[in-house]
Amino acid sequence: MSPALAGILFIGSLIVALVVTHRPLGDYMYRVYTGTRHSAVERTIYRLIGVQPDAEQRWSIYARSVLAFSAISILVLYGLQRLQDKLFLSLGMAPVPGHIAWNTAVSFVTNTNWQAYSGESTMGHLVQMAGLAVQNFVSAAVGMAVAIALVRGFARRQADELGNFWVDLVRGSIRVLLPIAFVGALVLVAGGLVQNFAAPHEVATLTGGTQAITGGPVASQEIIKELGTNGGGFYNANSAHPFENATSWTNWVEIFAILLIPFALPRTFGRIVGDNRQGYAIVAIMGVLAVASVSILTALEMAHNGTVPQAVGAALEGKEMRFGVPNSATFGAATTLTSTGAVNSFHDSYTALGGMITMFNMMLGEVAPGGVGSGLYGMLVLAVITVFVAGLMVGRTPEYLGKKIGSREIKLASLYFLVTPVLVLTGTALAMGSAEQRASMLNTGPHGLSEVLYAFTSASNNNGSAFGGLTVNTPWYDTALGLCMALGRFLPIVFVLALAGSLARQAPVPASAGTLPTHRPQFVGMVVGVTIILVALTFLPALALGPLAEGIQ
Repeated sequence: MSPALAGILFIGSLIVALVVTHRPLGDYMYRVYTGTRHSAVERTIYRLIGVQPDAEQRWSIYARSVLAFSAISILVLYGLQRLQDKLFLSLGMAPVPGHIAWNTAVSFVTNTNWQAYSGESTMGHLVQMAGLAVQNFVSAAVGMAVAIALVRGFARRQADELGNFWVDLVRGSIRVLLPIAFVGALVLVAGGLVQNFAAPHEVATLTGGTQAITGGPVASQEIIKELGTNGGGFYNANSAHPFENATSWTNWVEIFAILLIPFALPRTFGRIVGDNRQGYAIVAIMGVLAVASVSILTALEMAHNGTVPQAVGAALEGKEMRFGVPNSATFGAATTLTSTGAVNSFHDSYTALGGMITMFNMMLGEVAPGGVGSGLYGMLVLAVITVFVAGLMVGRTPEYLGKKIGSREIKLASLYFLVTPVLVLTGTALAMGSAEQRASMLNTGPHGLSEVLYAFTSASNNNGSAFGGLTVNTPWYDTALGLCMALGRFLPIVFVLALAGSLARQAPVPASAGTLPTHRPQFVGMVVGVTIILVALTFLPALALGPLAEGIQ
């Protein structure tokens, strides 16, 4: 079987699996977030944290709850790292330096999981499990909660409340993420991933010889990092390491886990707003962008343009031979289209234009299908912008799902969109304007700029992947990228919740002959076009100086 045919079958099987699971998982999450009964475990948690689960919150209180929970999480995770040597299961690891601890705490709490360190030589088991792995769950659950709050804003009529953040957080963690992660971990263990408490340096005698034993609960951490579209990994080699990604079929499982929830949430959206066609339209937009990205990236890597790739006949540098070029490119597209950041190949070694596609995926706002929850609310914001543009074209007041898109709504949607470009371009400019920060680049010229641009694009969009040639383990980069991760996560969340509150307070607007149908292919095409045009207008100059210039050379 040729590599091209194998790649097509690999991608095709993923699409089939996602189509099969879209409806049942989406319907299940609809029941999770609309149900009124609380389990015994959930009631116990509510009593421990002092929450009245049946009391709903206005958007401002919902936002303060998100920010308070995240701030406390950052402090706890920072403290665990700084006190690591005094805690059990530390494996003798030293305390994590302050600037790395700050960067890591913000990274995992914001669902970015950017790692400026080698996991196996920096973190002990306790920090990995009680700190990082816990945030793999709850940071993803926060994104899902915010998405559901926005959906409720569209669905509710003349209401002040958007639900209860603490209930949404607990239900998302216990009823959605934990069960799927448990099953997924068993699948990965069966596929060869290791789940134990051995130290990284421990050696055991197996079948008359010696074999190094991995350290820590790799399988469970691996599945939740993919399922929660988190980056990071127990090992510095990430999902290219055989203990994190053993075979071609575990590679398929991990990509499927990355895409599973983000592609099912539009079904949940359609059920809550009472029109499944709206959910199908949103998932169609995501699907069009995702298929285009995977196809283009795979084609560029298979074409292997460049002096060295042409000489050896393939773009194999930085790619794991167990997976090959097509499957590595599919993983690269999936991880940058979502907020995952996990890698099974090194994006810095991609062809110039292939590396540009991974950046462009993140610049889209990671909406195809995006992170867990964040992809859905990002796509809905783009839908609001599209409806507004369409309304201007025909001279009508824009409406979406029976809600008017007035000045307040479009201002909030515009602010949401502008946050990440400001962070990305400002951060890149500051780094390139300093000789000390430019010294961290492995390469000069266009590729050096691409390394810096990729870093700030990844951090600001809460992705977590990187061009490995840039040395970011410095106080300046750790601080700057940490700020980008925090602002890139929480400012958009505040704008989304404010938008949800504004929509929920409105009375429904009856559909008329002039109302733009938002469930038809025409609208799907419009949103795809608006998304690409907005990103191109914003980032094309920077891309032209970096990967485009390198590709032309």
